[in-house]
Amino acid sequence: MNRLLLAAYPEPYRSRQGEELLTCLSEAYPGRSWPPPREVVALARAGVQARARAVVDDTARPWWLDGIHLTALVLAALALVPYLQDVWHWALHIDPGRHAIAFHFSGWYPWAGGPTRTRLLPYGLLPLVCLIALLRGKPWIALPAAAAMIYVGATFNSNTFFGDEGKAGLGYYGLGAPITARDLVLSGTLCTACAVLAVCRPGRLRRHSYRWLVPIVLAMFVAGGLHIISISPAFQRGLFALEVAALIAAWVATAATGDYRWLIPVAAVAFIRTQAIVIQPNAFMQSLPDLVVLLLLIAPLPVLAIAAQRRQSRALLD
Repeated sequence: MNRLLLAAYPEPYRSRQGEELLTCLSEAYPGRSWPPPREVVALARAGVQARARAVVDDTARPWWLDGIHLTALVLAALALVPYLQDVWHWALHIDPGRHAIAFHFSGWYPWAGGPTRTRLLPYGLLPLVCLIALLRGKPWIALPAAAAMIYVGATFNSNTFFGDEGKAGLGYYGLGAPITARDLVLSGTLCTACAVLAVCRPGRLRRHSYRWLVPIVLAMFVAGGLHIISISPAFQRGLFALEVAALIAAWVATAATGDYRWLIPVAAVAFIRTQAIVIQPNAFMQSLPDLVVLLLLIAPLPVLAIAAQRRQSRALLD
């Protein structure tokens, strides 16, 4: 199990010092397959810092371009989250029956039982295609998918190619923010980011391994197998925990490097969620008061900015 901790470190570090780290852990904690929680946190933090420094040391692309790429990745994942179960059911030809996510007609697929009205594709395929293309550094493929998301949201009264879920149905994007596909701010921001990436020499973009899709497939399996939809408490708690972990990682990376690239995706998500809550303050989840939610969304921005400024100040003094 100690080898799982090495995944937090970049590949060059693992190849040079991975075995040495494993040996130190086995000697420090003999007979244990997992170190104490405090040691786990320290190793994970060191791994995030090492990855962040490796990213900053790579000067093949400007920091702002990398920040926009991260923003597009985060927004594509955010748009996919409520439809994990839906895409999983479609891919395996599973009839969701009464577990369908608020469809007017159960299933809505040609192979599903019940009424004959069908749709061809799940809406979640659009952000999934966008996410995979962005992971591989191919924004010219992600751009049409993001543009299609805008089109579907803009024509939710007439377009049933993807069904009506995702356009008028329930959606949840953390901290009670009510966002559906007909709210064009999310898809519009994602499309804009993809367009910028496609114009700004996409060959310079960072290419991530397909292994980053493993957590996505695992999330689809859990959501589809257990029928966990986006409005269930388990889903909300899990997403909230992931978001907190991501914010902590962004803070650790920013404090270690003094780089502002991780502030861009945090700011984009905060803006999208804030406008959704302001426009629909009484809709969907009411897990926390609106003012508390807004503070939780906005607070990470100055924290990251201050962390970057303090790190730069220390670097100048050194």
